[in-house]
This record gives sequence, C-alpha cells and structure tokens, in this order.
Amino acid sequence: MAFFERLSDTRYLPTAHTSGAWNIHEQHIAPAIGLLAHHIERDAAARGHGFVIGRLSYDILGTIPIDAMDARIEVLRGGRTIELVEATLLHDDRAALRARAWLLRPNATAAIAGTPIAPLPSAETMPAWDPASVWPGGFIQNVQVRRLDHGPGRAQYWARALQPLLADEPVSALARAATLFDLSNGMAVRADPNDIAFPNLDLTAHLFALPQGEWLGFDTSVSFGPQGIGLTSTVLHDMQGPIGSIGQVLTVRP
Repeated sequence: MAFFERLSDTRYLPTAHTSGAWNIHEQHIAPAIGLLAHHIERDAAARGHGFVIGRLSYDILGTIPIDAMDARIEVLRGGRTIELVEATLLHDDRAALRARAWLLRPNATAAIAGTPIAPLPSAETMPAWDPASVWPGGFIQNVQVRRLDHGPGRAQYWARALQPLLADEPVSALARAATLFDLSNGMAVRADPNDIAFPNLDLTAHLFALPQGEWLGFDTSVSFGPQGIGLTSTVLHDMQGPIGSIGQVLTVRP
C-alpha cells in the first residue's frame, strides 16, 4: 500500500501508512512533504522547461487528518532561467501545508563540481535501528533506518521508505527523498518525546545535487534554546556523497 492514492489531477487520498508520530489519528507531515514535491515536479514537467529544484521550503500551517486533500499550485515568478513556484495542500479548503520551490535551468558544471563536506559513513557500517522504539504511527513503521547514535540531539543515519509515495504512479528520486526529509527531527532526539514536545513549524531543504537511489543519509544536530525555540540542522547525503542541507525551527514545549 502506498502513502497516497490519486483521486484526480489535484486530489489525493492518504492511506493508513501516513499516520503520524505526535498523533496517530493525524497525518505525519513527512509523506505530505514528498507529495507536494511530486506535485511541483509534475506541474513543472507539464510546462516542459526542464528546470530542476534547488530549494524546497515548507511551512506547516496546521494538522492534517487522514482524509482526502487538494493541491493547488501557482507560478509566483516565471522566467527563462529561474522560477519560483508555490504549492498548497488543503483539507476542506483549509491550507495545511504550503511549499515554495526555486527551480533553475540546469547548466553543465560537472567539471567544477565538489564540496568540502565530509561523506557520511556507509549504511552498511551502521547498525539497524527501529524508529518505532521511539515513535508511534504508520509512517514510522514503514521506514527502514540504519543509525549511529552520538548522544542526545546528535545522530548519523540512513533511511529509506518501504512503501511508494503514490499508488501506481512513478515519482522522481527527489520526491521519494523529500518523503523522508522530515525524519530529521525525530531520529536524533534531544529529549524524550513522552516528556517534551518539539514539533517543527517548517522545513527548508537546499540542494546542490539531486538525490540518487533509495537510501537517503542524514547527519543531524538538534539544539534547544532557553526560550522554547529549537533548531534541527541536517546535512543530506546520497550514496555518492553530500547533496544539501535541511533546517527546521522547533516549538519546544515542556
């Protein structure tokens, strides 16, 4: 069973596999993040310009029940080399998740490509870890994780989804990876989620390379400040090396 079924060109039905970690009767935001990435890519492909996504920035506007949803999309800034697109996921006409994506015309830069960021240890060198030992919900049960724990708020890990994003519909490696982006706030917990709530309000991914393969690597640090604000910071990797970063602001609630 996939995370979503398509009902129409703009309407989607979540399955039980999307149930959340903070509340199992609501959707985990991670699959919805992947779904909007796919919706943005699908819209861009229909316009035929061949652009690629360099940034995905999400604002989480509210909880989402496990019920049919609608997606809307608008080009905010068109152009021949870059464009800014906004996509919104709605339930009963209430906006629940909004994404803004910068799309860029690709250029041939393989000859100068490189990064000083160190590669992540391979998945084979990390022990298997069951995220359901910390978190409930259908989504978490459908993610495979291999993880090195470096103490509270610090971990390195590889993850892959055990279910497709959409039933009977191909999606890109980026959309599959985006389905896992929101894991970063839950795989390196700084405090027991039974004692302290720390949901994220947003998620922004900056990419300098598009992900390849099923496994996505994370090098994550979680910080709590003295005034109820937290930050989860992650360097993203695929099997070829580093590809970008994720930032999430947290509301920390004792």
